[in-house]
Amino acid sequence: MQDETKLQQVTSKFAVGVTRQIKSSLDKPGIAKQFVPTEQELISKPSELHDPIGDHTYSPIKGIIHRYPDRCLLHPVKVCAVYCRFCFRRETVGKQNTSLTADELENCYEYIRNHPEIWEVILSGGDPLVLSPAKLQQIISKLDQIEHVAVIRLHTRVPIVDSKRINLDLLAVLKQRKPVYMALHMNHPDEFTEPAIAAISQLADAGVVLIGQTVLLRGVNDSTEILGKLFRKMVQHRIKPYYLHHLDRAEGTSHFRTSIETGQKIMAELRGSYSGLCLPEYVLDIPGGAGKSPIGPCYLSKKSSIYEVTNYQGKQFTYNDSD
Repeated sequence: MQDETKLQQVTSKFAVGVTRQIKSSLDKPGIAKQFVPTEQELISKPSELHDPIGDHTYSPIKGIIHRYPDRCLLHPVKVCAVYCRFCFRRETVGKQNTSLTADELENCYEYIRNHPEIWEVILSGGDPLVLSPAKLQQIISKLDQIEHVAVIRLHTRVPIVDSKRINLDLLAVLKQRKPVYMALHMNHPDEFTEPAIAAISQLADAGVVLIGQTVLLRGVNDSTEILGKLFRKMVQHRIKPYYLHHLDRAEGTSHFRTSIETGQKIMAELRGSYSGLCLPEYVLDIPGGAGKSPIGPCYLSKKSSIYEVTNYQGKQFTYNDSD
């Protein structure tokens, strides 16, 4: 039994919300643990940060985060359809005045126009698919008019948690611009409900390129069996597993955090036993904004020109690189 007073403290500090679709699945632990608040969120460790990946440091104007040279994030909205209890932006999402004004959006477009190195624009938030199709079309059309923007990517949970939003109006918007990539945030195979599968199929049929992003979460998916099942389901439904994120050090999330050693062990067990199509890259978003780095297991060590290579079974072999 949780302390109601402490839960009220959690809900006053961090946004809480689920859709009807998710509410109907809260009997499944792999889903409930992701969305139901607990008093453990009040436990803050010294290593946890208000802004764990340095968004503020790399935000030249409101609505833009420009951490890497050839791509930037555009945050048109800071509202989500659901609020994950481990979110690295949990300090900023779900607040008032959460949408950019028309003038603020125009400032973002102007920034992108003035930076020809920006090849890809990533719509994130919040969740861009909580916007109406008409509003999303305005944004995509504006970006499409910028010659050096070749790729638009959207990061979302909506197809999985509020599948009815994937309707003909939205699909018509997404079909007008290619290539459109969509990163679907999924952490457990139980998220593949019938409505979610139908929405994913509609998106894939419309030509949207689907990639999967997953967060390694203690007590939710920190096993080879669960992640293997999740990644296979992704591939079966035309989603390429892209990143497995080591959990960011957001405040009040330590109860979800595994060790890097645990993540590396899982990735090593996945390799060979599961198709390469099912293997994402295990990454750490370095605290403070230094960017993502691969942190998966290493299979190679060097002695002079001779390498020792470890295969998926743990057996070692030598490889001569001197020729």
